[in-house]
Amino acid sequence: MDPEPSFEDTYFDYCPWDFARHASAAQRAAQDARQRGLAEAGARFGPRCFVSAAAGVFPDALVLGEGSYIAGHAYVTGEVATGADCTVNPYATVRGRITLGDGVRIGAHSSLLGFNHGFAPDEPVHRQPLTSKGITVGDDVWIGSNVVVLDGVTIGDHCVVGAGSVVTKDLPPWTIAAGNPARPMRDRRAPAASRGGTQSDRTGDAVARFADRARAQAAELVDRCWNPATGRYGDRPGAPATVRAHCDAVEISDLLLDAPPARLTAAAHAERLRSLQDPVSGLVPETAPDGGPGALPAPAHDGWVEDGSAEYHVLAVGYALELLGSRFAHPVHAALRMTPDQLVARLEGLPWRSRAWSAGAWVDCWATAARLNHVRGAGSGAPGALEALFGWLTTRVDPWTGMWGAAASPAEGRLQVVNGYYRLTRGSYAQFGVAVPYAERVVDTVLDHARDPRWFAPGRENACNVLDVAHPLWLAGRQTGHRTAEVRAWAEGQLTRALGRWRDGAGFGFGPAGEGGGGPGREPGLQGTEMWLAIVWLLADLAGVADRLGYRPRGIHRPEPAGTPWEG
Repeated sequence: MDPEPSFEDTYFDYCPWDFARHASAAQRAAQDARQRGLAEAGARFGPRCFVSAAAGVFPDALVLGEGSYIAGHAYVTGEVATGADCTVNPYATVRGRITLGDGVRIGAHSSLLGFNHGFAPDEPVHRQPLTSKGITVGDDVWIGSNVVVLDGVTIGDHCVVGAGSVVTKDLPPWTIAAGNPARPMRDRRAPAASRGGTQSDRTGDAVARFADRARAQAAELVDRCWNPATGRYGDRPGAPATVRAHCDAVEISDLLLDAPPARLTAAAHAERLRSLQDPVSGLVPETAPDGGPGALPAPAHDGWVEDGSAEYHVLAVGYALELLGSRFAHPVHAALRMTPDQLVARLEGLPWRSRAWSAGAWVDCWATAARLNHVRGAGSGAPGALEALFGWLTTRVDPWTGMWGAAASPAEGRLQVVNGYYRLTRGSYAQFGVAVPYAERVVDTVLDHARDPRWFAPGRENACNVLDVAHPLWLAGRQTGHRTAEVRAWAEGQLTRALGRWRDGAGFGFGPAGEGGGGPGREPGLQGTEMWLAIVWLLADLAGVADRLGYRPRGIHRPEPAGTPWEG
């Protein structure tokens, strides 16, 4: 069993919601002492409360209801009373006479100012008397980040105040308000029909229309990438024929048409792909110019063959063959023969600090080969090898980020780490149905990366970078409801952008090349279409509307575990 993670004291200053579950005995004792000190001055606390030592809390009177907290760098003075489950998030200011109901959320950097200065012209402001009408907030209220609520305001039950608003007047119950000054936008209870349908309804309608369009054009967009002169698939018209293009054509046709590409029968597609496998290593090199099997480099001392294309083809060809009702002609010997010691040595030697994506991609390949070998009846590898893989991964994951590896440079941010996480977990944890470690921290790390404008500003996203965020959020979300609203909002925004990228009769382009020039570019092609179709499903599922698509990935990006060697 994994040891319980250890959190630094400062972690709870910014993530106080985790204190009740994850604080150590020493941290709980320090919190008890903090509350006792405030209680000596008259403060009262319900069970499961938290007051950050980094917060400025100097009240005349303070009552915190059960499960409420004051996060780091918040500033609390005056007469403040809260109901149960209230949150004063980092850097928020709550001053004066403030009364909160149950379940009130005060976003970071917001200010509730329950007092005012006089400003008569006959005296300097600093000598003017203070007045205080007080602020009252009802139950179940969400006050977004950077909101200012002025003295004398009452916010009714169930209200939502949009980020950046300035609330100068009372808000009736159930009001959604925004702006400066804040104005009512609508009633939270308003039926969908009165406002053109809910966001979920509109998103669902959009993905349904997209899916109908994609299905109607699927045969055309796949066929345009077939070269009659060579009898092979390229990524787009005029592009060189590749193994991946053939596999992408199979994946797209299966997903949208539930049939193989029409140029060949399923058996003929399968035989062509099977014939490309090297019988010695079991890997699939890129094809030679004449369309036959290509050459591979000499194997390393542990039997592995260093060839990036061949490693990815384990996934691409292996899953394409399964969609065609077939499988590899030979085991993937390079993985089958690797001993646990050799596997661990190779894992230790992967470039986790400089190229975390490449390290994760290797794990994806080896683990997929182990599963494919098991399906063939050849076993998953040398005895103990698969256990060695998961044992190594379990003991090397960073409990702070939930990731493996480290950022290569500040200029790159978390791109390599998050993208490598997708590849690693796709082939191991997701493929075998094993729970990922530290799911909540994964969500935090990935959402932080997803805000990086270098990769996610409108027009800068490519299929690789969006997939490598969407899948980890989806995978971790199977285990935790942590920050679900933020995940859903991100998914809805990306989904809207993704649907707008479709080019009639041609499909999706991959997008702008990533760091190092990776990816086929912006022109529509098979790779971009195959990847974005899977991304659309993941985003739609995160947004709760995947059922409106009418398709579900069954190949490389299948959401269900593909089976495990531990079964039976």
